[in-house]
Amino acid sequence: MMSDMNKGTEGGSSLFPTYARYPISLVKGEGSWLWDDKGNKYLDFMGGLAVTNLGHAPKQVKDALVKQLDELWHVSNLFHIPNQEAAAKALTDNSHAEAVFFCNSGAEANEAAIKLARRYHQKVKGNGRYEIITFAQSFHGRTLATLTATGQEKVKEGFGPLPEGFRYIPLHDIEALEAAITDKTAAIMIEMIQAEGGVIPVEPAFVQHLAKLCKERGLLLIIDEIQTGMGRTGKLFSFEHYGIEPDIFTLAKGLGSGFPVGAMLAKGELIEAFTAGSHGSTFGGTPIATAVVKATVEAIISEKAPERAAESGEYLVGQLREKLAGNPFVKDIRGKGLMIGIVCNGPVANIIAEGQKRGLLVVTAGPDVVRLLPSLIVSREEIDQAVSILTSIFADQTAPAQL
Repeated sequence: MMSDMNKGTEGGSSLFPTYARYPISLVKGEGSWLWDDKGNKYLDFMGGLAVTNLGHAPKQVKDALVKQLDELWHVSNLFHIPNQEAAAKALTDNSHAEAVFFCNSGAEANEAAIKLARRYHQKVKGNGRYEIITFAQSFHGRTLATLTATGQEKVKEGFGPLPEGFRYIPLHDIEALEAAITDKTAAIMIEMIQAEGGVIPVEPAFVQHLAKLCKERGLLLIIDEIQTGMGRTGKLFSFEHYGIEPDIFTLAKGLGSGFPVGAMLAKGELIEAFTAGSHGSTFGGTPIATAVVKATVEAIISEKAPERAAESGEYLVGQLREKLAGNPFVKDIRGKGLMIGIVCNGPVANIIAEGQKRGLLVVTAGPDVVRLLPSLIVSREEIDQAVSILTSIFADQTAPAQL
């Protein structure tokens, strides 16, 4: 047997080294703030990657979680789960969707969407369609199907052979989109903002054309709201900015305020495609998870979090444009609501590291974009503090052309 001295990875950890971790151990969170194990305090403008939309440990959600922990943790989905019904109703009451499937993550929600689209065409429509069209620079998850759906080669390396049934086109290329549609096409899957791909909002004219094509060709429109949903962009769901109603959309991240949960939502006509036994999840929609979902949705609505995100996002972008105007390292500032990208003329890893040293947590969106994802109820004072830190950091940067 291997001795304890030789177990684990380099450094003595028993974890797989799948994350390039920052040299910080966070142990406490409240509102827009985090503390590490050394007592250092950080202003959180990465929000667990768009997860803590209501800030850390929001009281309304915490109270619901604590109450449920005293009552019931888990039962099989072979039984009726009242919390699950209530959480689903909270979501359908606040959207055009008529049915919800609960799972454990964004990748699982996107898997469910892919499966529903295929099964609807094959079992309900009887046309055998199975292909999904997605877009370059998209990100849909890390299961085999969802990493295959993702339009970034870096997540696919070493995992072949990949499942068939996916086609990729450049974002905003209408000609390529029309050419990609065949008699095998079941659905088009898209993010309204490519978050991991660089905080790139999709152009409204392209979305309208895409939605029109779906209706004309009998395709399902799937919108991945994993990162953009639950108020992040200034609407409860980002597709609301575009005046469309997808056939299927997916949620996770901000849906559970930090508790792991995902959901796939769909229009009523797709319900018959998911009959008993066609799909399932042992831990999908547990009493605990759905108590958290219900409380999160109610808090987002009662706190007017989407409206606050829209107002705060406008203020934050305005401050960034004013303070960073003329900085040669800054190329553009883009996004919606409180999903904002500072596009730079060079790598930004040192900006992330310097922010941590100065008590501000931000994250990248590709090698040259600084992504800001604060709580949707962040205060003006906290925004001003973050902008002040960022301004001082960017003042020290040098554009590549000046090197």
